[in-house]
Amino acid sequence: MSFPKFLFGILVIAAISCSSKTDSLTEQDYNRAVSYLFSNINNSKALNLHIEPYWFKDTRGFWYLEYEKDAKFFKKSIFPEGETSLLFDHELVAEELTNLLDEYVDPYDLPFSRLMERADHNFRFRVKGKNYLINILENTVEIDPEDLSQGNGLESVSPDGKWIAYTQNYNLYIRSVATGRAQQLSKGGRKNYEYGTSYGWYDKMEGENGDRPQRLSVNWSPDSKWIQTNIVDFRTAEKMYLLDWSKDELFKPKLLSYYRGSPGDTTMVLVQPVFYNIETKNEVITDLPIGTHVNGVSFRWHEKPNTLLAQYAERGYQKQHIVLVDLNRNQIIPLVEETSSTNIDNFEYRYLSPRNELLMLSERNGWRQMYSFNLDTKTTESLTDGAYYIDQILEFDKYENMVYFSASGHDNARNTYFSHTFSLSLETKEIKLLTPENAHHRVEFSQDNKYFFDNYSTYNTPTKSVLRRALDGAVVQEISHADVSELTEQGWSPPEAFESVGRDGKTKIYGAMWKPTNFNSSKKYPVIDHSYTGPHTQMFPRDFRTVLARNNQALAELGFIVVMIDGMGSSGRSKEFHNYSYRNMGKNLTEHVSAMKELGNKYSWFDADRVGIFGHSAGGFDAGHAVLEFPDFYKVSVASSADHDFRMEKAWWPEMYMGWPVDSLYHEVSNITMAGNLKGKLLLVHGGLDDNVNPSATFKLAEALVKADKEFDLLILPSQRHGYGGQHGKYFTKKRWNYFVEHLKGVEPIWDFEWD
Repeated sequence: MSFPKFLFGILVIAAISCSSKTDSLTEQDYNRAVSYLFSNINNSKALNLHIEPYWFKDTRGFWYLEYEKDAKFFKKSIFPEGETSLLFDHELVAEELTNLLDEYVDPYDLPFSRLMERADHNFRFRVKGKNYLINILENTVEIDPEDLSQGNGLESVSPDGKWIAYTQNYNLYIRSVATGRAQQLSKGGRKNYEYGTSYGWYDKMEGENGDRPQRLSVNWSPDSKWIQTNIVDFRTAEKMYLLDWSKDELFKPKLLSYYRGSPGDTTMVLVQPVFYNIETKNEVITDLPIGTHVNGVSFRWHEKPNTLLAQYAERGYQKQHIVLVDLNRNQIIPLVEETSSTNIDNFEYRYLSPRNELLMLSERNGWRQMYSFNLDTKTTESLTDGAYYIDQILEFDKYENMVYFSASGHDNARNTYFSHTFSLSLETKEIKLLTPENAHHRVEFSQDNKYFFDNYSTYNTPTKSVLRRALDGAVVQEISHADVSELTEQGWSPPEAFESVGRDGKTKIYGAMWKPTNFNSSKKYPVIDHSYTGPHTQMFPRDFRTVLARNNQALAELGFIVVMIDGMGSSGRSKEFHNYSYRNMGKNLTEHVSAMKELGNKYSWFDADRVGIFGHSAGGFDAGHAVLEFPDFYKVSVASSADHDFRMEKAWWPEMYMGWPVDSLYHEVSNITMAGNLKGKLLLVHGGLDDNVNPSATFKLAEALVKADKEFDLLILPSQRHGYGGQHGKYFTKKRWNYFVEHLKGVEPIWDFEWD
């Protein structure tokens, strides 16, 4: 018996209507989403997610700020017993401050969170534009009587206190502190060919020929006998431009310009090292290369007089050099040449003066490992060897000949992104694990390297903050345990981690997903990919604070599953893994797509047919690229502050990851050249004053979309730079939320909901 077609149509319409009603959102849903923003959680509903230690100058211990419900306390811990007590009497200090401010001060909510240790048990803080001092022994408060001015930054005193360096008429001068007599060191300076200055990344000029902010940049030798500085040459450098529409009192925009080279440019700011002998006043210009503002030479003074260590990268970042500079002989002595057929973006070295050695982190064997280079014998030794990634060199204890470092992926049974702390004896070569807990560890060492502070947690276990002994990692004192009971009592649970397989068919890929607190497994939820595939980092939430700080829970409360995935080509793993993104950043979302398809097949509530994406900066490129490279998979995108075409970006980033010189690959991965592929909904957002990622590429993509007759949306925040703050940040968040609510979830959004 056939079913009447008109009845079937009525049932379908009714089902759609019922589904739409079920999925509709109320103001209560939005209010719940707002309640999960990190600004409404941190140290109110979630306490002590990260404790910051501040070490006493006399190495006797540290102080820190700890929160309780509706209260905060400054506390101290004194070595070696680890005795904890209040740093000062909060009630007495509040009473003193009440008298000074002529208004009530709550002793358990003091109007400051930062302290700076001065002398004689005094600590400085700032309230309402004024500086005050607390004497922590007497519990007294007074206005700071000293002039707190740090100077104008345009003078530099030599280490021995005898000379003051400064610039005048684009040349470098020194002035005797004893006599006041000035002596000119450089002679050839003029506007745009300037001695003793520096290139400022965000130095903006008004108009085409406006003045650059004045700067001083000198590097005194420890014995005060030499100054290292640069000649900064702007003569042929090209600029980027902005129009400032944000001034309420102006009815014409201001033209702003700043020096910034793009990939492949030869017309860039040039930086040439130059040295001056203070005794003879002689100038020394060496054979060191003249770099650009993205690959200049950096220096460290050697313990041997008249000698420096210099490091620089060649354009394209496939060669790194460390050389010794002998100023007496005007001689450059090559020490280390690091090369790669792809790129080198994480080379690190440290000079160990007592041993006359360099410690280096290098990926030359396929994993980031530690090596030493002996300056006396000119020999290199491998200090570590394994299939794991050394994150950084933390400290060197010259008395114990001990190196402390952090590394991830050391234990295959643990999440590859969890970082642990190790010690390495340079005498015995023994490596010792100091943080055994299966978690991500963020550590900070005391000045004498006898202790270190450890905040450790995972994506689903709250932070524990402890003091450890550096010798063996033993816990000396438990300081704090994050309290998230208020969140869990209202139904919140941490995100779920998941694993997938990379495009090579074997490599494990890590991700995490956030569900709404009212999650119902019988429903089907649209999915939003929060993306940032910038090859210099990874996005898996390694620690508990990050889980909350990324605000994914807030978005999930509007009825979405939010995911973060680290595909092949991101950092922190093997060099082979990282190389997948080199000259191939257009494919960085490959594992995102495959992982979400896999999750869609695995879970009935995971709707892999309704997938959206958002990202900021390099993540904004991802978001724009997603709906152009994978137009049948990603349906809705919000791309903010994005570098849509790497040819229009700042030079270092694309030249590092897409190669140099610029070739056709730049054209092929450009969102602009792919504009005709758009099928879904795309919202482009940019700050009008973005001096990090210039808004020009967003405008150029908009023009390409118009020419391709593609419907899209554009939001310009005229007064905002690379990030969006205050009311503008709230406005953007509402706009992004509602773009997904309307176009991905398919229900009517609400604009006028309570934010606070």
